[in-house]
Amino acid sequence: MRALLRTAIATALLAALSACMPDPSMVESGLAKAPAPKEVPDAYLATKDANIDIPALPVEEIPQQFRRQTVYFPTDEAPGTIIVNPSQRVLHYVTGKNQAIRYGISVGRAGFEWSGTAIVNERKPWPTWTPPPEMIARDPKLAKWKDGQPGGPTNPLGARAIYLTTNGVDYGYRIHGTPEWRSIGRNASSGCIRMINQDVIDLYSRLKGGEKVVVLTRDGQYPTRLSLPPPAPKPKAATPAAVPEPVMPPLPAPVPLDPELIAPKQV
Repeated sequence: MRALLRTAIATALLAALSACMPDPSMVESGLAKAPAPKEVPDAYLATKDANIDIPALPVEEIPQQFRRQTVYFPTDEAPGTIIVNPSQRVLHYVTGKNQAIRYGISVGRAGFEWSGTAIVNERKPWPTWTPPPEMIARDPKLAKWKDGQPGGPTNPLGARAIYLTTNGVDYGYRIHGTPEWRSIGRNASSGCIRMINQDVIDLYSRLKGGEKVVVLTRDGQYPTRLSLPPPAPKPKAATPAAVPEPVMPPLPAPVPLDPELIAPKQV
């Protein structure tokens, strides 16, 4: 009942926002003012999902710009499109003409950034997380999960995972929840897009599969191609230790000659 009430409130806010949505050119020229963002009420209450408890979050500790809210968002993209802005650490889900729901996210840290377009290929609730070999190499304690960590409250993928592909290729990037909600608004992941668990559940509920996903460049521009981080350098093979030259044992001391053999004979 509470979830239905929150959905109804969010729908009403979207309807109100669309009714007075100004033309982007008028906003840019200063002839109209962009509507102020509207926070979705009760977005971070405690809930139970698949019999797993998701705790309430202290809203006052989530920076305002990273809380779920309906916003004015000029775009030509179709409703249902997901647009990720790594530089601002926000994700927009387009809901209508120049309007969207904005969520705070965490994105790839230095060396793990990427940009390009993708599609929603698959979605899973409480997914299993399997760290790739290169991650285990960086953090050997993850080896215990080499065959997969079951979904649950401490799983790094959180309550939902949205799997992305580009031209049919899965490059390992996901939009997913996280138990580390304090990482939202930071560059903290290995390239995946993290969301607060309550937010990723909300986004997941709006998707049907096949939606377009746009990940902007680090300076907020639309990507013209898929740009992936360089592969991690392979560890250098250890140089074999030099084999020392064999040490010959010392020669034995010469045996003294018989004096009779070396003394001059008497004539």
